Amino acid sequence: MAEIKSQNKKRYDGLDGLRTIACIGIVMMHMRANNSYAISGFAYDTVIASFTNFVFLFMVISAFGMCCGYYDRILNNKITLEDFYRKRYIKILPFFTFLVIIDVLMEHSVSALIEGFADITLLFGLFPNEISVIGVGWFLGLIFAFYLIFPFFCVLIGNKRRAWIAFTIAVAMNIVFGFYFEISRSNIVYSLCFFVAGGLIYLYREQLEELSKKYRVLCTAFIAVAVILYYAMGSYTLTELLIDLSLILFAIGSKSWGLLQNRFTRFFSSISMEIYLSHMVIFRVIQKLRLNTIMGSGWLQYFITVIVVLIGAAILAVVFKKCWKLLQNRLVRRA
Repeated sequence: MAEIKSQNKKRYDGLDGLRTIACIGIVMMHMRANNSYAISGFAYDTVIASFTNFVFLFMVISAFGMCCGYYDRILNNKITLEDFYRKRYIKILPFFTFLVIIDVLMEHSVSALIEGFADITLLFGLFPNEISVIGVGWFLGLIFAFYLIFPFFCVLIGNKRRAWIAFTIAVAMNIVFGFYFEISRSNIVYSLCFFVAGGLIYLYREQLEELSKKYRVLCTAFIAVAVILYYAMGSYTLTELLIDLSLILFAIGSKSWGLLQNRFTRFFSSISMEIYLSHMVIFRVIQKLRLNTIMGSGWLQYFITVIVVLIGAAILAVVFKKCWKLLQNRLVRRA
């Protein structure tokens, strides 16, 4: 294969804002689903409930981000597969293992122990059934399955023509296999089209960034149209892809400071995966303390619950990261 021209890695800070919005949205959805608040209406029953599909946006962003960091390096043999997979394990295993241990200790059952073991292998995304220990961890299992095939993925989208063919086939697999085999978003075959979409966006990133910067009003209108179509037609693969594309198109051309790019979104984005993985653990603690009903069962209590869970998960993520870094430094000094 001809050598792919290496390019300097560029950071698209606007994606920090999308990760932040998606993470908060998923927490809002779970707080709705796991509480019995006396709230109703389109915003609560339809809009917030639909935030579950922010996981698809995470998939597209994950593929785009992985391509930004590793696409050229893998195709040009600038990183060994051993180093690539080691970095993936080091990035996600410590915090997830910590959460799994907490969950297993809380459940203290044989099934929890077995599922916890499956969790820490990070291979549970290949299982036919979802795991209840760290239930939201299904997304991490899916992401790691994507990591496993990522070198092949880079070859698959090695040029734009092949990438479009792969995307078309992936969408067909999503629709046909989803119906026939009754697979869902936790299955890599079902969700592959969202990862390939992220790869396609990467291949066209320069053109899309220029388009985004030049036509901000049209990009905003594109988001509005995508959202209207989503709620008018329903949640389907194509409507999901349309929303994800519109949001990323807007984000990659965003200004250096604004709604999507600021200190808060950069900080929150850096721990978004940890918040996603730990927010239900934090909620269970809040639930036992009955803090999720202390102010009644209306909108005020709902938002208090969401905020407390987000703050608790963020504190847990930051404290763990600092402790883990100190431990690593101590081990390095001893070595």
